[in-house]
Amino acid sequence: MKINKITAFKLLLAVTVAVGYTSCSKKGSGNTSSATGWKINDKKGGFQHNSNYKQQEPAPGLVEVEGGTFTMGRVQDDVMHDWNNTPNQQHVQSFYMDETEVTNVMYMEYLDWLKRVYPPTEENYRNIYVGALPDTLVWRSALGYNETMTNNYLRHPAYADYPVVGVNWIQAVEFCDWRTNRVNESILEKEGYLKRDAKILDVTAENNFDTETYLESPTKAYGGNEEVVLRGRNNKLAGDDEATNVYAQRTSGLISPEYRLPTEAEWEYAAVALVGNREYNIYRGSKKYPWKGQYTRSGKRQKRGDQLANFKQGKGDYGGIAGWSDDNADITAPVKTYPPNDFGLYDMAGNVAEWVADVYRPIIDDEASDFNYYRGNVYMKNQIGEDGRAEIVTSETIEYDTLSNGRIQYRNLPGQIARTPITEEDVYLRQNYTKSDNRNFRDGDRQSTRFYDYGGSSEEGVSTTDQMYDSPQHTVETDSLGNMVRSWDKSNKRTTLINDNVRVYKGGSWRDRAYWLDPAQRRYYPQDMATDFIGFRCAMSKVGPKSTKKSARHRG
Repeated sequence: MKINKITAFKLLLAVTVAVGYTSCSKKGSGNTSSATGWKINDKKGGFQHNSNYKQQEPAPGLVEVEGGTFTMGRVQDDVMHDWNNTPNQQHVQSFYMDETEVTNVMYMEYLDWLKRVYPPTEENYRNIYVGALPDTLVWRSALGYNETMTNNYLRHPAYADYPVVGVNWIQAVEFCDWRTNRVNESILEKEGYLKRDAKILDVTAENNFDTETYLESPTKAYGGNEEVVLRGRNNKLAGDDEATNVYAQRTSGLISPEYRLPTEAEWEYAAVALVGNREYNIYRGSKKYPWKGQYTRSGKRQKRGDQLANFKQGKGDYGGIAGWSDDNADITAPVKTYPPNDFGLYDMAGNVAEWVADVYRPIIDDEASDFNYYRGNVYMKNQIGEDGRAEIVTSETIEYDTLSNGRIQYRNLPGQIARTPITEEDVYLRQNYTKSDNRNFRDGDRQSTRFYDYGGSSEEGVSTTDQMYDSPQHTVETDSLGNMVRSWDKSNKRTTLINDNVRVYKGGSWRDRAYWLDPAQRRYYPQDMATDFIGFRCAMSKVGPKSTKKSARHRG
């Protein structure tokens, strides 16, 4: 069949139009629902969703740790015979982790914010700032002169980049919460959802930003001040030109997940850093330190013999001979003094040991969970008021805890959503959990003891000495005059120091011998007490794919 030039031109035009239509349809498909065909992200209103979202951006101070499987708890030396790190195979989901430990200057920024927003001179806020202060007296020794560190270590600029110490586990958790809010506040300001410089100029005790409060009800953030909390980018309403969401939401993809303490599994996985060596024996748990090799000294020609971490090298030897065999530190050292591991993380061995999120138990229950293992879940929910909305903490409803050592620590702050434990109604017919407090799940609860009465005796009917973990129960109370009364549990029937309020800390410190530099080693300490050798770093969950790489990698 012959085709003339006019017919050929018409055919070419039709094909071009069809291709163009297909291309346009694909391009616009992100704003059309594949479920209903309705428009989404319409400027006139309706369902708003960030269809252009690519991937999670690392928040300030964090580096990405790609998840994977590893042998948790395998140590090269077990001279202590603790029997608390039996090897078990675990899988950790991808996450982010602080490149370094939290430093003095970072923690001082937190203290400065608390002091400005909640002035300790006001009675309502007196215990907020004081409760967040590190215990600088941890440096003292009955037979040692350490007053220089007691007076200077936290605040003197010479120690600005040194890891903060004297911070208990509870204080570390509160710092993580504060950091979450300040980072998200900064993001929303840059994106035009908050007034410029509001985080500095307009913040007060009753007028500040909290991430969860903003997500629950943006109008309650900053005390409901509409001059600060903008309706859409730069206060442009939906329907205006270049308008987006009325308020930023989870669907915007702008809000970062919370900063938090890493779990024990995450910390150990990040410290051992198998990513740099995929040999089979390393994969199965034969790596001894965060770096390659079986020794604490560098084998590289330029730095041969240099120590790779800050630790106690022997009795009375915290830093070697001056100018020789020296780790360049007698106490802690500035962060980034030593080379990072293969994940790009500094000081995952030595310098300071670090708090992790987990409640301590001698055994990791890998039969119950081998994915993102964590012991310490206490499930909470928003406290709902009479109006059916979440209640916001005010200056009159701040809650405080009196710790075992008598220190007063804030539990919540004005502007935050009040939280309460979940109830039996919330877990009715649930299969994955049955109560709010799961810290002693399958280990240490009444069902775990040989004295448990399966006939259903009451909790009060079981003696405290019949519990698996019968640690001393010291009490702190206040008398009618407001004086603090401390009582010591002097019972000689106590058999352990373990309870639901002791937390794991990992890694060796400047006070520890090389034995503790092994990432698999684990110890515990009361969550409301602090030392001069435990610090911390923050982590953040990664949302989305395991890896940002385009295709999976395979071992050849």
